[in-house]
Amino acid sequence: MKPIWIVDDDQSIRFVLEKALMREDLPTRSFTHPREVLQALSTVTADEMPQVLVSDIRMPGGSGLDLLSQVKERLPGLPVIIMTAYSDLDSAVSAFQGGAFEYLPKPFDLTKAIELIRRALEESQREAVGAVDVDSTPEMLGQAPAMQDVFRAIGRLSQSNVTVMITGESGSGKELVARALHKHSQRASGPFVAINTAAIPKDLLESELFGHERGAFTGAQTMRRGRFEQADGGTLFLDEIGDMKFDLQTRLLRVLSDGSFYRVGGHSAIKTNVRVIAATHQNLEQRVQEGTFREDLFHRLNVIRLRLPPLRERREDIPVLTRHFLQQSAQQLGVEAKRISDSAIELLQDFAFPGNVRQLENICHWLTVMAPAQAIEPKDLPPEVLSPSAVVPLSVPVATTVVHAEAANAFQTMAPAVANPSAVNMPKPAVLNLPGEDWQSGLEVQAMALLVDGRTDVWDELTKRFEATLIQTALAHTRGRRIDAAHKLGIGRNTITRKIQELGLE
Repeated sequence: MKPIWIVDDDQSIRFVLEKALMREDLPTRSFTHPREVLQALSTVTADEMPQVLVSDIRMPGGSGLDLLSQVKERLPGLPVIIMTAYSDLDSAVSAFQGGAFEYLPKPFDLTKAIELIRRALEESQREAVGAVDVDSTPEMLGQAPAMQDVFRAIGRLSQSNVTVMITGESGSGKELVARALHKHSQRASGPFVAINTAAIPKDLLESELFGHERGAFTGAQTMRRGRFEQADGGTLFLDEIGDMKFDLQTRLLRVLSDGSFYRVGGHSAIKTNVRVIAATHQNLEQRVQEGTFREDLFHRLNVIRLRLPPLRERREDIPVLTRHFLQQSAQQLGVEAKRISDSAIELLQDFAFPGNVRQLENICHWLTVMAPAQAIEPKDLPPEVLSPSAVVPLSVPVATTVVHAEAANAFQTMAPAVANPSAVNMPKPAVLNLPGEDWQSGLEVQAMALLVDGRTDVWDELTKRFEATLIQTALAHTRGRRIDAAHKLGIGRNTITRKIQELGLE
């Protein structure tokens, strides 16, 4: 076994650590100042190289931080533990910015120090196996049987231009599948254009899809090509198709039927050659029965259906996805990738992940920034994983949002009362007692998740959800009576009617 190198000008510190590590059957080598370490690195054999370096921060022979920097240049994967009797913020920040494995203030508990060194040894052994090359990682990862079915389907569809419907929960990776279908199709050289139909207001969505002529409406100062024209010769991905307004569904059906459409304000039909891939988390069969989704459009879109499993149905994929996202996040932030212990992975595998793969990705991003050491242990995981019931979400879970199951079930139980006041027997107003943090914290989580995702409509998106949550809760409280709900919210009757229409809460 390679030795643990100890660097400290204090002989008593070196002695104590040497004896403690010897009792653990761990070989050591000690130095009194950084110059000795650098000289030794130039002369020792590969087997004599350190497996862990434990260094003081301030020594007569030089700085531990300077040593950290020089050692990292030669051995970037070597875990370095910085010790100091000067427990100040600058030292801690400098140590971590330099790539230290951990920061150990003096005086330290010897048992905890040895435990920390053992953690560093585990990290060193994992590092020796070799880091995952992000660039060589496949575009989609998954060994679970359900994901293998998806991969096989993508392979079979690679030579076809047939319309595909992708179903799955929010955050499960529907757009990733759509991109894979495009990349491996005969249209790969053409454009891939994606649009989230639920994120664009009704009045703008028609123009976004089909474009508009100059002067078609106020503000239309120039002609604009829509997404169908932009995707000509390629693939158009219509995300959250189940939320599309009924009148727009009619126009979409025409395009799918004969490949032609009119720009808003236009009089000439435009032909387009586009493969459409749609996606939704909604139950479209149910929406067809409810009369909110056209049956003929449903059959036109539902030629081939791919169901993308939620992350809780593919828990065996969580380890490889976690390590991939940690590597990816480190590359994006320009820092050294962190490793995660098997015990921390087990906790992640036990977590329900209501936000699915997107939530796991954002947790890994959070860990890259916030975990105190290069090796992630169970205690380093975010609060929603360690104690899921302590986090309060907004009404719609996205990205890193964690849904409190009891609250979500309670709200879903009340939901029928909005459309049908007699559907639920509610002798007195229902109250949701949400435990844990205040709602502002949940808002912060969702806002950060959207920002990390690169969204540029965060204000509009969260405002819609905020308004929808208020209105749905007030309607449930008043058993669907709009006038009473408006009065209790402090808004006008016309305002609540307009908002219900705009937010699709009919």
